[in-house]
Amino acid sequence: MEKLHNEIKTLIINVLNLEAIMPDDIDTQAPLFGDGLGLDSIDALELGLAIKNKYGIVLSAENEDTKKAFYSIQTLANFILSQQQ
Repeated sequence: MEKLHNEIKTLIINVLNLEAIMPDDIDTQAPLFGDGLGLDSIDALELGLAIKNKYGIVLSAENEDTKKAFYSIQTLANFILSQQQ
């Protein structure tokens, strides 16, 4: 699971051009939006597209499970694993 966490952290850094942040700087349990990493709705769209392309997962902004999945690195990793099975 730690490998997937690091993949997601690296993906976020690369897709959103967060050059000053290293994967170890991102707390796996911290919120991605608001007080945590501080991402916004535009970042969510870019990240969603990158996850769709990398992991082949169909995402729906209208789906409540998808919204919950984007809470943290941990919830996102759990969602990715559940969709790949």
